[in-house]
Order: sequence, then C-alpha cells, then structure tokens
Amino acid sequence: MKQILLITDGCSNVGLSPVVAAAHAKSEGINVNVVGVLDHGDVGELGAAEIEEIARAGGGLSRLVNMRQLSQTVQMMTRKTVVQTIQLAVQKELKHVLGNGSIEALPPEKRGEVVRVIDELGETSGLQVALLIDASASMKPKLAAVEEAIRDLMLSLQARQGKSEIAVFHFPGSRHGDDCVMDLSWTSHLNGVHSIFPKLQMGGTTPTGPAIMQVVEYYRGGQAGQAGERGSSYGMPGDHARRGREETDGMLGDYVV
Repeated sequence: MKQILLITDGCSNVGLSPVVAAAHAKSEGINVNVVGVLDHGDVGELGAAEIEEIARAGGGLSRLVNMRQLSQTVQMMTRKTVVQTIQLAVQKELKHVLGNGSIEALPPEKRGEVVRVIDELGETSGLQVALLIDASASMKPKLAAVEEAIRDLMLSLQARQGKSEIAVFHFPGSRHGDDCVMDLSWTSHLNGVHSIFPKLQMGGTTPTGPAIMQVVEYYRGGQAGQAGERGSSYGMPGDHARRGREETDGMLGDYVV
C-alpha cells in the first residue's frame, strides 16, 4: 500500500492545483493524507478548505492539529488509512462474490471473521509512506515537531509485522524553485532522520500541487530504495512540469475529480 502524507500550514500558491494532483495520485493507487499544522490556533479559512479538499480528492484523511498533537495524529492517520484501504478492497471483493459490498450485511459470525482478516492484513501488508513537508518560511518554527513526528512514525511502523518504509521530501527545493527535494530515500530505519532538517533552507513559494506530482512520479519510477542520494531533486517530466508552471495559481478553483 502506498501513501503520501502531506504536512503543511498554508495554501499553495504556485503551479498545478494540489486538489487535481491528489486526484491523480489516487488514480495511481496512492492515498493522500494531509495534516494542517495550526499557527496560533488557525490556518485560515482558505487553508483549511484546501487541506480538506486535497485529502478528499486523494482518498485520504485530513486533520488540523497543533504542534503538540502532530506526532500522534501522523501515526493515527497512517494506520487508519491502511485499514480504510483494506476495508474498501474487502467490500469490493464481497460485492463481486456475494453481490453485496457491505460488511455489516453479513451474518454476525461471518462479519467477525472478515473484521479479523482486515485487522490482520492491516498489520501484515507492506506499506510505503512518502512524507511531503512544506518548507515555506512559516513552517520554520514547526520543524522540531515535524522531526519528532517522523521519528515516532518510524518507531510505530517498525512495530508492524509487515514491511514498512518511509521516504521524506520537502518543497520548495529552493527559494526561487518549484522543485521537490528528496531528503531520505525509502528506509525502514531511523538512520538519517536527524540530518534532514538542520541545513534545510526555509522560504519561497508553496508549490504543493507540483510537489505531489513529483512524489507520484517517484513512486511510478520504481526508484524505491535506490533513488540517488539525500538531497536529490525530483523534477517533473515535461508535461507535468509545464502544467505546474503555466496552468493554475494553485488555489482552489475549477477542477474535476
């Protein structure tokens, strides 16, 4: 199972709409979860709306949290999305076999067996989580909480029976660029997590949509575990790059999902 977990505190303002990008990720079998990190109790009405729309288009969950809740929320959303994905797959199979996709419609004994299988698959299925971190200037005071959340998520995933890996990306790649930088390639270990943030240059625009598309391309390219070194920049292939620069202002607008 594949997930993108976007951690941000504001609205995108450059490139392809992140809602459209999240819908594309979903079509590729990648769920998009979004955590909005509150700034003095608020992310703004537009920011909150965008966070919700991105997650809905990406088939994932969204939450608005303060820094103290970030670590717990990241773990909860990751696990809940795994279970949700398995439930949908099971319901689809039930509909195919029985003509009814509702677990609740099964007899009690069968229902209990199906729930047990879902719980087991939730612990044993392979999982990849790509953490995508907003590195715009307003996120700088929140990086310590983000780093703690990554460490706690890694420890949580290590407790699963199935193979679990994370990769870490941040955007923008520079103050003037709209690229997305890979800070940590797929790993099941904590090694390298502590070195992600100390040299991170905060600032610039917030190209959330193009960044999501670049992580999708990373998944599609089959680069897991062998994709270059820390700090590698992932540019979008031509068509996505041109759309990211030219099509939209990145705010919520007309879109089809």
